[in-house]
Amino acid sequence: MTEQPTKVRTGTLEVTGATLHYEVRGSGPVLVLMPGGSADAGLYDVLAEELADAWTVVSYDPRCYSRSRLDAPVADQRVEDHSEDVHLLIEEVCPDGERASVFGTSASAVVALDLLGRHPERLDRVVAHEPPVVDVLPDAEAAHALFAEVRAAFRRDGAEAAAATMSAGIGDPEPPTPEETSRTTRQDGPQDAPGAAGPPPIGPEALARMQANFPVFVEHLLCPFTAYVPDEAALAAVSDRLVPAVGENSGRQLTARPVRVLAERLGRELVAFPGGHVGVVEHPAAFAVMLRKVLGG
Repeated sequence: MTEQPTKVRTGTLEVTGATLHYEVRGSGPVLVLMPGGSADAGLYDVLAEELADAWTVVSYDPRCYSRSRLDAPVADQRVEDHSEDVHLLIEEVCPDGERASVFGTSASAVVALDLLGRHPERLDRVVAHEPPVVDVLPDAEAAHALFAEVRAAFRRDGAEAAAATMSAGIGDPEPPTPEETSRTTRQDGPQDAPGAAGPPPIGPEALARMQANFPVFVEHLLCPFTAYVPDEAALAAVSDRLVPAVGENSGRQLTARPVRVLAERLGRELVAFPGGHVGVVEHPAAFAVMLRKVLGG
């Protein structure tokens, strides 16, 4: 007999300057899945379904995307505003003051770091998967120049040119050094088999929304978010709640290097998750297994 999908409960939340669309599945401790890049809550349809047996899984459309609404025309975005949005969302879904866990990937992992630094009292565990906080790198200037060129390529020639520029600049996934490997914990678990039966990670409607968000991401999030400098002193004070995560196939790509540096500075073991920078899309079932391990579910 085919299992019925978990019921999805939707809501809206008024935050400063915006109204957020959010989705809730399952029951148990709260786990907020934070979309990165130009993604919205639809990024996590499969992952949320995998985890809804053990958690109240919450996701949302960031304030300038999809079904969320801004009160004014879109402008360059601040990590701190997006972080406060998630804080208010946690307040909404955890009204009795219980703590939530959060997972962020790419740009949303930057938001997760800011959230942990500002509101540790509301957080249990924070998984930050490849946050591109490139200012921790010795070649930060070159990284900032790359992201500026991605935006310029989009303005000149459109989305395909921007994506090609980004891919070329991030580089091939050269293997990590032996020293980096020794500091990385691989959470063994099944990999999703290529071509395996099951729902596609992102449905066509959600994919269309995310593609429509891409210009906003390139114009108004890419450069401001990659320019964010994490408060390492604040993070060090609550580093026991932080799970720095890297794609096991990401190697020395630009998107994987900052979290390696941050994990070393904070004295945290780096956890390898399935796939590369977009492993949550490539291997959602295996990602769910990893999250269960690091969150204790």
